Amino acid sequence: MRWLASALALPALALFLAHASAMEIETALGRVDIDTVPKTLAVFDIAAIDTLDSLGVKIAGLPDRLYVPELAGLKDGTDVVGTIFEPDLEALSAVAPDLIIIGGRSSPQLAAASRVAQTIDMTMNGDDLFAQAKQRLAAYGKLTGKEKEAASRAAELDAALAAARGAVKDKGRALILMTSGPKVTAYGRGSRFGWVHSALGLPPAVDDVEAATHGEAVSFEFIREANPDWLIVVDRAAAIGSGEQNARATLDNELVAETTAWKKGQVVYLPAADFYIAAGGVGSMTRVLDTIRTAFSKP
Repeated sequence: MRWLASALALPALALFLAHASAMEIETALGRVDIDTVPKTLAVFDIAAIDTLDSLGVKIAGLPDRLYVPELAGLKDGTDVVGTIFEPDLEALSAVAPDLIIIGGRSSPQLAAASRVAQTIDMTMNGDDLFAQAKQRLAAYGKLTGKEKEAASRAAELDAALAAARGAVKDKGRALILMTSGPKVTAYGRGSRFGWVHSALGLPPAVDDVEAATHGEAVSFEFIREANPDWLIVVDRAAAIGSGEQNARATLDNELVAETTAWKKGQVVYLPAADFYIAAGGVGSMTRVLDTIRTAFSKP
């Protein structure tokens, strides 16, 4: 009878332990249950890779390009499991991950990746990107047993935001531009880069810029008429390494030269890959905020 009781108790104990180790994680698609703390991770989203790296988490499977210079060393000792757009299912299966993290450019591949292992979509974007970045940070801390490290990184991120907010206060209006070779698009509130206005309290130079994913295509005449006090610029060609004409060359013309921003030397060139590819990653967001703080703090 004692043997029978023990035998019956084992499945119940296993079930209890399974529930004890399970956790609920907030994702872009809502709350998801994770059965156990993952030991082997495959990650396709650069922002997620950046944040996990800030927590000291080792990632087993990575995309072929990481874009952000500060992440280059992560490729050593890891397996390439696809691109930031699409997983290589054969390579991914060989890594045998416990959990796959996608987001942003790889988010359409949720169903495909889920055929290999449990997959979560951690996409971030828009006006509340800063808040989302902190939510993801807390989630990754919980997911990997790095809650203390996540709390520390969150405090550092808050401090970087506070410093940048203080630097931009009462310094005038800004226009966010992205150049792609000779082409220029503008971004305002509600856009993928709108968090710069909302999180920093930085007034936009133009209130009705179309909140499109790829921005509103604008002319140099538009920039002159907007006459921003500050130009905040991201060079897409530099971010993706396309070799096209750089942002400084694109904006160096007579029309842009008539703006207050150009005349006062108030043109801020953001770290391109951090802002465009890894938006919401803890390290990347900190570097972007530090760049803004430094530029706006100059006498």
